[in-house]
Amino acid sequence: MRNTRLRLGLGIGLLAAGLVIGGCTVVKNSEPQNITAPVDNPFELSGAVSATGPNGPRSGVPDTTLTAENADGGSIDKLALNTLADLQEYWTAQYAKTFPGTFTPVNRFISWDSTAPRSQAVQFCRASTFQEVNAAYCTVDQTIGWDRGTLLPELVKKFGAMSVVMVLAHEYGHSMQAQAKLNGFFTASVIREQQADCFAGVFLRSVAEGNSRHFTLNTTDGLNGVLGATIAVRDSEPGASKDEHGSAFERVTAVQMGYTDGAQACKTITRKELASRRGTLPTSYTTPNEANQQLPVDRSSLDMIAQTLATNDPITRQPVYDYTGVSKSCANVTVTKPVSYCPSGNAIGVDVSTLAKRARGDGDSAVLSAMVAGDYNGFIIFISRYMLALQQDRKLGLTGAETAGLRTACLSGAFSTKISQPGGDIRLSAGDLDEAISGLLADGLAASDVNGNVVPSGFVRLEAFRTGVLDGDNACLSTYK
Repeated sequence: MRNTRLRLGLGIGLLAAGLVIGGCTVVKNSEPQNITAPVDNPFELSGAVSATGPNGPRSGVPDTTLTAENADGGSIDKLALNTLADLQEYWTAQYAKTFPGTFTPVNRFISWDSTAPRSQAVQFCRASTFQEVNAAYCTVDQTIGWDRGTLLPELVKKFGAMSVVMVLAHEYGHSMQAQAKLNGFFTASVIREQQADCFAGVFLRSVAEGNSRHFTLNTTDGLNGVLGATIAVRDSEPGASKDEHGSAFERVTAVQMGYTDGAQACKTITRKELASRRGTLPTSYTTPNEANQQLPVDRSSLDMIAQTLATNDPITRQPVYDYTGVSKSCANVTVTKPVSYCPSGNAIGVDVSTLAKRARGDGDSAVLSAMVAGDYNGFIIFISRYMLALQQDRKLGLTGAETAGLRTACLSGAFSTKISQPGGDIRLSAGDLDEAISGLLADGLAASDVNGNVVPSGFVRLEAFRTGVLDGDNACLSTYK
């Protein structure tokens, strides 16, 4: 097959501005992974509370005096208002360090319940909030509003309280970019949204460093939850929406830019910068009815991917593939599921049905999901086990989550870029990268060493994959030694 894209069209139709709720599929971890002690985390910054310390609202701290119109005084509104109070305090102190002029805090907030009857709906941004599952900044009257009935409770339930902080920090970022005059009338929405993600990352860094009045954020499960929300609230097809936010891969990158480089980085996000960052990576669907032209996760497809791996990343002795299941025993190795690599026999064992189930999803529907169902969610694990065979061929170590595991994720990312190019038998779409990073964040299977050990920080796992995608094999080998 030529130009076959490994994309399954099951993206969620949930955008942080102008949300439309659509069905999506959740995939539960097929096998618990072994979490190792934390590796040096580039996102665990000086002054951070700790990698595994407290996360979420601080106890014993009085709630803010800020109020919202139509609020019910419940825990969700308190969470939102405390977030906005901390954002107001942070940007009041920091704005002038990067941008000209005087900062004016957002001072009007509106809360509503999307499950309430039409008679109880209020107006937000000149529109009714009836059944409006949304959180947004309104440029018309400089207000921020949120749905306390569905959206925010679902975020808390699935990703923790800090995911609400992430979403509202993104909305506050729109106020920031407007006051800083970063954009013109014709600036594409995706640029505005990426800047807002970046501003959210800037604020989250301050929280992680312990500087927030109401919240703490650790750099493992705390940031994992934040990124989970970022992936769940994504565009399923970049370029298809007038309110385009970008793919999950792009959104995570924007958050990381702000987190690591500060507000100055947000100023650099322009159409030219995004085009450069995208490079030759896939960014949209280009084939009619492409969602139905995916590869099934079966032996035939796995054979084709194995051939593509051998062509793009040749090794002296190709591994043996066993599609009857993972090996029940392998000398000195803990077997991983649903795909394993056994160094002593140079064999990759695959439980094809379980791998296919992962790609399909488990049939549950949800408002929000950080696990993006699709064929590449399964294929990336298969690819990662080949990368262990490649490392053995190059006489590199196969154990150690912070070395072999991250190197495996990185090399898998580099391979993903190679098959993004036109003209190959297999080619990716933008959604395939989202499928891969959602799995890396959820369970880290594709970032595990030969024994299934993974680093606890999803941020670190995603950074390894991104390094491979953006910088290639050599960066993987020099970074993860």
